[in-house]
Amino acid sequence: MAHIIVVGNEKGGSGKSTTSMHISTALVRMGHRVGALDLDLRQRSLGRYIENRKAFCNAQGLDLAMPDYRDLPEIERGDLAEGENLFDRRISTAVAALDGEKDFILIDCPGSHTRLSQVAHSLADTLITPLNDSFVDFDLLARVSPEDGKILGPSVYSEMVWSARQIRAQAGLPPIDWIVTRNRLGAQQMINKKKMASALEKLSKRIGFRVAPGFSERVIFRELFPRGLTLLDLKDVGVERLNLSNVAARQELRDLLVTLDLPGVTPDF
Repeated sequence: MAHIIVVGNEKGGSGKSTTSMHISTALVRMGHRVGALDLDLRQRSLGRYIENRKAFCNAQGLDLAMPDYRDLPEIERGDLAEGENLFDRRISTAVAALDGEKDFILIDCPGSHTRLSQVAHSLADTLITPLNDSFVDFDLLARVSPEDGKILGPSVYSEMVWSARQIRAQAGLPPIDWIVTRNRLGAQQMINKKKMASALEKLSKRIGFRVAPGFSERVIFRELFPRGLTLLDLKDVGVERLNLSNVAARQELRDLLVTLDLPGVTPDF
């Protein structure tokens, strides 16, 4: 069976698609068979990222590693069993089609609460939640007292993950390995960074997730998307010498993959 990686966060702009693209292509580069699904049926950020990659490769005559991206299949309502949810059938059919032929299936979720996202979380062997390094985004995970910063309790997204864990337990499946990554880390605002680190550490012990290094705020990520490129492709497209920012960003990706500790994966870059 394929190991299912779900990248989820109910807020947009946290770097889900960037994270999804870099992890999935890195796994392919390391020789793993990877399928990819994008559950944001409107924006399709991951889908467009991969389409941009295919177009750039065709134009430049390149053969860059990329996951096997699939759109969710269309299902006629008349084909549904009585009481069956259309979105449940669409995602289960897509996953089943990839399951027998892939080592990993990466699912990129939309930045909102949807039925597709809810189902995907219950399928996750590994759940990655990219989080902007801000207490505005921290609110997604927990409610915090405005007076003293004390954690009052889990927020809506954490409760959804808890429900997904309960569904998996009832089905006799292994527990979700939940990893929260801190994205868009800035070089400044050291006091805020320390407060965020402390708050996440406390919350991780309370609701059960691991904290992993994410990606710092870098211009390079905005420049890569139109060509569908990742940090690992720069030398393949003629960049002979990486600048210090690019080298640091590659190290961040390696550190993330090491922390994820996916089965059979040893980062070699």
